[in-house]
Parts: sequence; C-alpha cells; structure tokens
Amino acid sequence: MTIAWHDIAGLAGVALVLVAYLFVQTRHLDARRPTYLVVNAVGAVLVLVSLAYAFNLSAFVIQCAWIVISVYGLVRWWRDRR
Repeated sequence: MTIAWHDIAGLAGVALVLVAYLFVQTRHLDARRPTYLVVNAVGAVLVLVSLAYAFNLSAFVIQCAWIVISVYGLVRWWRDRR
C-alpha cells in the first residue's frame, strides 16, 4: 500500500486539528487566541486538499465550516484588539 502526498496532507491536517483541540483541553492553548484559530484553519485546509482527490461531501462541509468559524474568530480577535 502506498500513501499519496494528498493523503499525507490530510493526515497532517487531522493531526493539527486534534493536537490544537488537545492543547485547548489541557489549557496549554487559549481557544480565543490566533494560534488556535490559525492551526484549525490550516488543518482544515489540508484536509480539503486530500478531499480534492477522494471527495466526501460531509467531510467537505465540516472542513469548510471549520475554516469559516476560524476566520470569524480571527476577525473578531483582530477587531477586539483594536
């Protein structure tokens, strides 16, 4: 069995999202800070890359939602900072 580059990208994305969530739960990361939001968005984008090669509608929808929510959080953080 060979693993394609897009599978590795998807697995890396899953790992980023899960590690970020673990760090929030263990209080090593604040869910309202940009680091968490950016890591979630990047993870979701990487999963979308893998979905471009093996599409799954439900996975696509949740990754898009993850990106939108992360961007919303970043915009809100940026506005609150000002």
